Amino acid sequence: MRDLTFKAFAITHEIDLNKIAVHCGIPKKFTWEEPLILRGEILKSILHKDVDESQMVLVFSFGSIVFINHSTHNEITALLNYLHSFEPDIEVKNADRYSDDYSLHIKATESIELTDEYVVVPEYESYYPELISTVLAKSVALEKTEEQLGQINDKLETMIDRLEKGKLRIGNKELARTTAKIVRHEYNTLAYIMILDKPDITWTSSTAGEFYDKMLEFFELNDRYKILKSKTEILYNIMDGFSTISHSIRGLFVEWIIVILILFEIVLSLLGIAGLLP
Repeated sequence: MRDLTFKAFAITHEIDLNKIAVHCGIPKKFTWEEPLILRGEILKSILHKDVDESQMVLVFSFGSIVFINHSTHNEITALLNYLHSFEPDIEVKNADRYSDDYSLHIKATESIELTDEYVVVPEYESYYPELISTVLAKSVALEKTEEQLGQINDKLETMIDRLEKGKLRIGNKELARTTAKIVRHEYNTLAYIMILDKPDITWTSSTAGEFYDKMLEFFELNDRYKILKSKTEILYNIMDGFSTISHSIRGLFVEWIIVILILFEIVLSLLGIAGLLP
């Protein structure tokens, strides 16, 4: 078995695998946990060219896609255009914004060797392509989510600057939009990327489970996930603070309006008593 090359992209938030499977004539109902694997005749019909038996494309429901042994830009672009017909949100021209390259090398060695660019294994196992692809897919999806979290932080920093300048009023729409971004960020991380979920093969094969755990640890997926979770909780606390300040200001404003109306009514009563009003 020759070496394998992997190229992963995070191209959108969600991909409907079942819609693609129906179009490809794949008689299977896909769940969130498993990727759609395109190879052989199906991949040949999409790319309109002959493909090697080692070439595969793994499409993940959380918006990532991994190419195995695809070296030409035209092949990648053709497949992305194909997916774009199902998911219009995919930006084909900016697909490489969140991407990663990796390789699998088979070499006579006593143990598995992991590096930033490749993994070396003593012999090939059929589960390697899917497990490596899954880790890469989650890694680039996390990278995308991490950048989006940075954008939310920038928005909150602007709101904090306004508070420091004494501009205490924050509109309900602005609070709602910012909170929605935080909720969407958390939902994309928890529900879609599924960092804590493992491929089925890891539950039936101990060696596959050990390899997957090593990949997870090397790419620091669990640590990155925990950091995102803690940052999200901080964002919620900040938004609670903004919401409390905003509601307090509105409550104070309403109280002042009530006081003014009471005073106005008292003044009218006094003027009436003094005969100054008809």
